Amino acid sequence: MAISAAMVKELRERTGAGMMECKKALTEAGGDMEAAIEQMRISGLAKADKKSGNTAAEGVVKIQLSDDAQRFAMVEINSQTDFAAKSEDFIGFVDAVTQAVLDDQPASVDDIKINGVAVEEARKTLVAKIGENIQVRRFESGVSAGGKFSQYSHSGRIGVVVELEGGDDALAKDIAMHVAASRPVCVDETGVPAELLEKEKAILIAEASESGKPAEIVEKMVQGRIRKYLAEITLLGQDFVKDSEQTVEKLLKASNATVKAFYRLEVGEGIEKKEENFAEEVMAQVRGE
Repeated sequence: MAISAAMVKELRERTGAGMMECKKALTEAGGDMEAAIEQMRISGLAKADKKSGNTAAEGVVKIQLSDDAQRFAMVEINSQTDFAAKSEDFIGFVDAVTQAVLDDQPASVDDIKINGVAVEEARKTLVAKIGENIQVRRFESGVSAGGKFSQYSHSGRIGVVVELEGGDDALAKDIAMHVAASRPVCVDETGVPAELLEKEKAILIAEASESGKPAEIVEKMVQGRIRKYLAEITLLGQDFVKDSEQTVEKLLKASNATVKAFYRLEVGEGIEKKEENFAEEVMAQVRGE
């Protein structure tokens, strides 16, 4: 059966694949459109599985709030290249995942469903279409009890959501921007992980002990440094980025406001990126490897 340009065009529109790939699939399927689509899907998903081992450290952090600012969703979705992260298909996938998280408030990534389809299946379809590994890495979501959520996004690379009681929208945005810039660990001292504090205390004791000073003096030195450390890693203890003359705690008190919680995600944070040798890569292509 002759494969017409109209058939190729229809298959391209339905699959998003390239012209030559569509023509080849139709030829192998004897012009059967549905058979060609099924075979391309099987082939594409197989390729997607192979690409799952590729490092995906680019991408975006997307935030969405409900109209009443009582619910939020913040999702990090990774791609291998920044180019893919700017594609229309990738952006549409990100929007769909974020909306699903906002609507359903799932417990884990595996529980996310897009129009009834498991996010993993939707992800594999996108990988087959884009040709890069895509990962729905993590998300934060929640429902406020008494406050409301505010957001700040820095170029889609850093996302922050703050739950604030009292204050106004300007204050909420300022706090979110501060969290983006200063990376506090938690709101106040009560939220500092015990293992983190013990690790820091052990380091400070070892350093202070080398001074040769009496034990009681060493203890005072350590306590003073611990207080400084806690101020540096807690939101309330940090100096406000827009006014270093006051802490965030003082800023909030002046507006009779309270930060109930904050959430911060940064694209690729903690992912070990593969070091590329582009000269070798080009040579490998030249050699046909």
